[in-house]
Amino acid sequence: MRLVIARCSVDYAGRLSAHLPLATRLLLLKADGSVLVHSDSLSYKPLNWMSPPCSLSTLEPEQEQADAGVAEIWKVTQAKTADMLVISIHEILHDSIHELGVDPGLQKDGVEAHLQKLLAEQIETLGDGHRLVRREYMTAIGPVDILATDAQGGSVAVEIKRRGDIDGVEQLTRYLELMNRDPLLAPVAGVFAAQEIKPQARTLAEDRGIRCVVLDYDAMRGMDDSHLRLF
Repeated sequence: MRLVIARCSVDYAGRLSAHLPLATRLLLLKADGSVLVHSDSLSYKPLNWMSPPCSLSTLEPEQEQADAGVAEIWKVTQAKTADMLVISIHEILHDSIHELGVDPGLQKDGVEAHLQKLLAEQIETLGDGHRLVRREYMTAIGPVDILATDAQGGSVAVEIKRRGDIDGVEQLTRYLELMNRDPLLAPVAGVFAAQEIKPQARTLAEDRGIRCVVLDYDAMRGMDDSHLRLF
């Protein structure tokens, strides 16, 4: 992982457009190719980012940009969508590379692990005709919670969370990008399943063609029968 602290401005162009004015920020360039822009305030999440597969090129600024103080320009282009992240660097304050090795992945808490087990046993929750292939299907960047097939025999990758937020959608997106490169699996549909899915996560998932499923934990473990409720 490369860590760069720099005075920079950032522009994103694609399905959405965004601009970050000149400020000191942390730039993360990860081994999987992703580029993330962080600040020291506002949010623990990146202010902007580009997910892999993407390519980064370093450009010389034009004269007008150089006159404005730009020393170099990073252009990060998404291979599939042609979305572009342009980072105009005025000054680099720190630049280092660190080998982190292979991460064992997030260990799920008891509820998420139990949700995975219950959904595997009740895979028809995803729809009639769904069949379980296996739990913890391993990819090059970690295991996807459930691999299943739908009624037509198509592959379905399921990521399970207790509370579904944008990070979970990004995680499933990375799995799908890898799995869809496998001709034995492709095309692979995505399902983001959680007890609660935040509106922003649902919007992002649906924009990427990922289906959202809300799981009733109590009903799945036999502690609540929705058919007996008045409302």
